[in-house]
Amino acid sequence: MTLSFPNQSRCYDTKRHAVRFWGHNGPMETSFYISADALHHLQPDAQTDEAGFLNTFDRNRDLICAAAAKIFKRGGKGSYDLAASDF
Repeated sequence: MTLSFPNQSRCYDTKRHAVRFWGHNGPMETSFYISADALHHLQPDAQTDEAGFLNTFDRNRDLICAAAAKIFKRGGKGSYDLAASDF
């Protein structure tokens, strides 16, 4: 099965300083986190608050989901972290 991202939901996790989003591999749901640093890397001029991080995620959703799919192929975990080096 191929990883897909039908759920457009995302949220900012203050403890992890990351935006959380979900991918689906058939019936299985997997959590992904993209760090605030990675988001800043994608859009250096964006605001560095919750609204700014969510906006940056939305503007770069296709790129982020493509990177998440590559990381997912590397191995089965419960959740995956995306860093600036993944872009």
